[in-house]
Amino acid sequence: MISFLGTPRIETGRLILEKFTLHDAQNAFDRWLSDERVSDNRVSAAHRILSQTEERVNGIVSQYANENFCYWAIKLKHSGELIGEIDLYDFDESTGNCEVSYSLGFQWWNHGYGTEALKEVLAFAFRKMNVHKVAAAHNTDNPASGRVMSKAGMVREGVIRHMIRNAKNQYKDCAVYGILQEEYVYKGERLKDEFQRGYMADSCL
Repeated sequence: MISFLGTPRIETGRLILEKFTLHDAQNAFDRWLSDERVSDNRVSAAHRILSQTEERVNGIVSQYANENFCYWAIKLKHSGELIGEIDLYDFDESTGNCEVSYSLGFQWWNHGYGTEALKEVLAFAFRKMNVHKVAAAHNTDNPASGRVMSKAGMVREGVIRHMIRNAKNQYKDCAVYGILQEEYVYKGERLKDEFQRGYMADSCL
């Protein structure tokens, strides 16, 4: 059974994941929601005017009262700068499964921030919420997102043809990834064992 805990503040080495506020709308608009380089990998079109983003952020903020709403703003720890978003959604209480999605502003691509945020959200889902499986998908013409999923421990399960149609009326094939709670636990223990073996070997030098 899933234990819903809402959207708590999460810290990583370089990031803070926390709730959006109404004051975040301008930065979200400027940094990714109005950028077609980002929206080309999303179902929804790039925002043309700030009021679109304000309406979207208002909708997010209004749902934080619900314990089953898990939606984080991604911010740099050293500056507090808003750089993206990540959320858990589509919870199925009959299976314990859900999905995850994320977006980062173009300026912060290829710096490992997506992987860092995704790893912590997966940890939260499995350790705190008792989720059974987390799934995700990306357009096959956006392999960088697949690398983020792989680095976070997710496994590619296949490709669904014409899974989505974007705002430009283009059908997109999507690669589907997933990770089970038992896989997450196993991989975590394996990495811990490898670290301990490496530490012991180094201490003997």
